[in-house]
Amino acid sequence: MNKLTITTPSDREIAMTRAFDAPRHLVYQAYTKPEMLKRWMGVHNGFELVVCEIDLRVGGTYRYVWKAHGGMSMGMGGVYQDIVKEEKIVSTEKFDESWYPGDAVGTVTFTEAAGRTTVTTTVLYASKEARDGVLKSPMAEGMGAGFDTLEKLLALLHPM
Repeated sequence: MNKLTITTPSDREIAMTRAFDAPRHLVYQAYTKPEMLKRWMGVHNGFELVVCEIDLRVGGTYRYVWKAHGGMSMGMGGVYQDIVKEEKIVSTEKFDESWYPGDAVGTVTFTEAAGRTTVTTTVLYASKEARDGVLKSPMAEGMGAGFDTLEKLLALLHPM
């Protein structure tokens, strides 16, 4: 199984990289189509993505809300700043109840080689303290679990 790699390119950034055995256009769709996002993003440990709204254009917004079986919920959203179809998505990120100080900007890139797509998500935080707080959180486990689920979904949609 492909594993998630986490690095810190600068004192305010976290980069997360994972390769998938699927073509870039399909992986891009998994990030931009609500019906696909609801099948993999954050849907582990009893959580379900119950709100997934995407206005995929520069200046457009997105909104996600996860709910757990016990009633707990977590919401976030942002504004798309740059979009290059099947190559890059740049957006702001703000949680309803932020667990780190300040705003963040995320850049997701999609690179295909020999039928495999590498996704790199780089998040730029407002401060080193915010970045370090996120690194201490269970973010790596959550992202890893989400990507494991995405890998299974992509295998269903694009059998090798």
